Amino acid sequence: MRVYDQSIREFLFEASSESPVPGGGSIAALAAALGASMGSMTAQLTTGAKFHDKEAAMLENADLFRQAIVEFESLQEKDMASFNGFMKALKLPASTPAEKEARSLAIREASAYAAAVPLELMEACLAVMRRLAELAPAVNKNVVSDLGIAVLMLEAAVQSAWITVEINLNTMSGDSRNVYRDKGTLLLRESEEIKRDALAQVRERI
Repeated sequence: MRVYDQSIREFLFEASSESPVPGGGSIAALAAALGASMGSMTAQLTTGAKFHDKEAAMLENADLFRQAIVEFESLQEKDMASFNGFMKALKLPASTPAEKEARSLAIREASAYAAAVPLELMEACLAVMRRLAELAPAVNKNVVSDLGIAVLMLEAAVQSAWITVEINLNTMSGDSRNVYRDKGTLLLRESEEIKRDALAQVRERI
């Protein structure tokens, strides 16, 4: 069963349990999917006779947002797998120098993957946020607030994913750590700028 085949209730109670999975990375991906769903809704409600000149573009955007939901589900599953891989590395034996070295390498590799997944989520969120910002002046005025909510959910996902990246930087090698930190910082900054600009456009139309 894929993660989105669960009921909302099942997922929430699983996330609220003592199990570390699903954890923060999964919540970030789910927030992103919710944002994309609102983006699709606003695009689809900007169709029909009143929006005839925009309909084709809006339907194309709605389809892109639905594709993003599928991508976010995949990233949520990858995040859960990456955490399990990190925990497996932590449990490796460390009785001999060779075992200690192998365990240390496994932890660094698992940390890099555990940071790469939320970084990928950040990039995917930004792609959707950029598209939403472009649509803000054009969508049906009656649902422009929902577009604002979509942007907020996606920006929250970016912020949440970045925290997940940060906690994994501590156990990564120096070069990789710097690359991931620099890339994530740029993505974070862009998400904040898009959120600010998009919400300003939304509020002008409310």
